[in-house]
Amino acid sequence: MSVRLAFAPPLDPAEYPFRHRMRVRFAETDAMGIVHHAAYLPYLEEARVEFMREMGHPYTELRSEGVDIAVLEVSVRYLRPLHFDDEVDVHLIFASATRATFQIGYLLCVDDEVCSTAVTVHGCIDSGSRPVRLPIWIRELVLPAE
Repeated sequence: MSVRLAFAPPLDPAEYPFRHRMRVRFAETDAMGIVHHAAYLPYLEEARVEFMREMGHPYTELRSEGVDIAVLEVSVRYLRPLHFDDEVDVHLIFASATRATFQIGYLLCVDDEVCSTAVTVHGCIDSGSRPVRLPIWIRELVLPAE
């Protein structure tokens, strides 16, 4: 089942309410010092977890309430490579939601230069992997409908 990504991440960092800075580790690169495509997913996850913590809703708290957030889909556009030791700003915005799913847009930049965009689709589930309604605080973060 495809949720179908429905958000095009903006290329202007000013449009994102959250930024998390991280440094590219050597282990994430190939022989040319370029970040391997699979390393981007942990970057997105780290930014998501830090955003939730900053919002006062750490992921551990959500899980203790019986809700998990499963990744249903991921899309990444690679525009410029990331390299070993780059300081990467991962910008994040909650983009859209249904009763049990939501999308997050990401913009990855080095020195204000756009390197990639991404979108993740998430579903809220209970301990039995059944869909549950989004927590209210997540619904409140979503961009207003246009």
